[in-house]
Amino acid sequence: MMKTNPTTPFLLRTINQFSIVAAALLFSSASLAQDTVEWTTLGGDFAHTRYSPASQINASNFSDLEVAWEWDGASFEAVSGRSTPSYINGRLYTVVGARRHVVAIDPKTGATIWSYREPDTGRWEYSMRADYGKGVGYGQVDGRDVIYIISPGFFLTALDAETGQPLEGFGKPVPIDGFPKTGVVDLLADLGHPYDPYEGLPIERGYITSSSPPIVVNGVVVVGNSAEQGYNQSRIENVAGDILGYDAKTGEFLWKFNVIPQPGEYGHETWENDAWRTTGDISSWAPISADQELGLVYIPTNGVTIDYYGGHSPGDNLYSTSLIALHARTGERAWHYQLVHHDIWNYDTPTAPILLDVTAANGLTVPIVAQATKQGRTYVFNRETGEPIWPILEEPVEQSMVPGEQLSPTQPNPTKPAPFDMQGLTEDTLVDFTPEIKRMALEAVAEYQLGGVFNPPIQRDNPQGKIAYIQCPSGAVNITHPSSADPLTGIMYIISSSSCGSRQLVTGAEADTYYTEPTGVTLSRYAAANGGPRPRHPLGIPLWKPPYSRITAIDMNTGEHLWMIPAGETPDRIANLPELEGVDIGNTGSGRAGPMMITETMLIYGNTAGDGTDMLYAIDKATGAQLGAIEAPAGSRYGMSSWVHEGRQYLMLQTGSSLTAMALPDGNSNISSAAH
Repeated sequence: MMKTNPTTPFLLRTINQFSIVAAALLFSSASLAQDTVEWTTLGGDFAHTRYSPASQINASNFSDLEVAWEWDGASFEAVSGRSTPSYINGRLYTVVGARRHVVAIDPKTGATIWSYREPDTGRWEYSMRADYGKGVGYGQVDGRDVIYIISPGFFLTALDAETGQPLEGFGKPVPIDGFPKTGVVDLLADLGHPYDPYEGLPIERGYITSSSPPIVVNGVVVVGNSAEQGYNQSRIENVAGDILGYDAKTGEFLWKFNVIPQPGEYGHETWENDAWRTTGDISSWAPISADQELGLVYIPTNGVTIDYYGGHSPGDNLYSTSLIALHARTGERAWHYQLVHHDIWNYDTPTAPILLDVTAANGLTVPIVAQATKQGRTYVFNRETGEPIWPILEEPVEQSMVPGEQLSPTQPNPTKPAPFDMQGLTEDTLVDFTPEIKRMALEAVAEYQLGGVFNPPIQRDNPQGKIAYIQCPSGAVNITHPSSADPLTGIMYIISSSSCGSRQLVTGAEADTYYTEPTGVTLSRYAAANGGPRPRHPLGIPLWKPPYSRITAIDMNTGEHLWMIPAGETPDRIANLPELEGVDIGNTGSGRAGPMMITETMLIYGNTAGDGTDMLYAIDKATGAQLGAIEAPAGSRYGMSSWVHEGRQYLMLQTGSSLTAMALPDGNSNISSAAH
């Protein structure tokens, strides 16, 4: 049996462009003969490319796809469908529901093989990210496959992949009734804060949980974390989301990386007025990527406690909203880059960084890491050294007039690649299908503060007389629609949504009334209002020019955009407006950014037709031309994957509380076997 792991392209690091083309041809021929193609992590591989070399499903038979089986997660109280299953050694593994059950599934039939559930604690009951589990971690111990997960209660569990039983000899006994005697590590024990094993941290000190799985690199389990959402906070105290490392075999605690630098550590001076003592967050809630050959993990982070106001934490606040490269074995910092200084815009880094090997102008192969961001920009670095591949300039940005706020005078702006989505909202970028529609848009935003990507928030009853500020984009990319890349060509594909949000700040005292159990003690001077005014076009259309959602292909060898297409189709409610009769508005895109992945033969993504029908689209990777479109069995978000089991290629959709596996009819699925 031929078995392929999509991390193979990392072997191409030392060859030139001619060799890459030759290797791609060999890769293509080999994939025809594959009986098994794995999908090891939620991003497909450790580089998070969401790429599969499988080629059985192609443009000629895409329309023949049908539902092979559906796995119903209702008995596990599944709701959101955030977790992308991993296909490893002939089985699917995933997490599901607020209890974050770990489940092994038969990839041929969809039958449940085994499941594991962590015992009750007050810690999981409080977790506001309980149903946010995105997948599992995977490693090997003494030749055995091991599945690792982080629970909402912030425990690390290692399970034998064959049996679903806790791994013998891993971790220490947890002093809570019902917990297994082995296989579990209490992660709170290594953060360094007083806590109760059952209840967790005192709410006055803060709160920590998880949403993404750990990643296993060269025998080390690297653990990220998440906090409560910053727009749901009113008090400044919280714990920092420090990164932890454990031995994959024994669970022994190896290291801790402080995401808020302590006295004497690099970056400590970016925390003024001793803010490092009290405030926290800076979690790595998005997935982590890794280069196993370099032994580095790449960790995206979010901002400081409380979104939209940072008067309690003056300074640039390293390592908030950054990309950090750590040595997996020691936890030492290799390099970092802060993507947003003093982030108050909720511009947390929401998706895993993507690792590629590309060819520079001099013909040499360069290992890169590319991070698409909520602000519609892509930051690209040499993943070994941290040097930007193309210059990143500090650009002057608008400054805040909110009392106590102290923004950075500049923000980093890549010279390449160009932004992939909207960059602020001005009168020139308002919708203008007709002069009357433009007039309506101008009137709708007349009382709002417009501005660029870093338009500063404003407080209610501000001296400027504005009722709120408008932030565009409010999240061009997000965890619901991660990017993909082709490791053989070096092309990255970003699916994004052109969206704006509006906010106003209220006093911390008012915001505190929104929450029944707020973390911390000290009220912030300001915090985000709950709800508030929203500018709306009288015709119910977006206030900005289309496309409302798009896919952008960027050649990471050159930094140039190759093509851009609208994602999905113009909603009927817009296309059929009487005010647009006789006006050619083209395809605006649906406004929805759905799941996407790359195969050897094409790009596949999920979106909606004009009438709201859930669809799957096949796209030519080189040109953006549509190759096919079929009705999807259900809507899906967060992830899409493809793998080959026993010679049959499957397309996996995360359809809310269920998983839906699609494949070619049995009579059409023998291409791989025949070629073999």
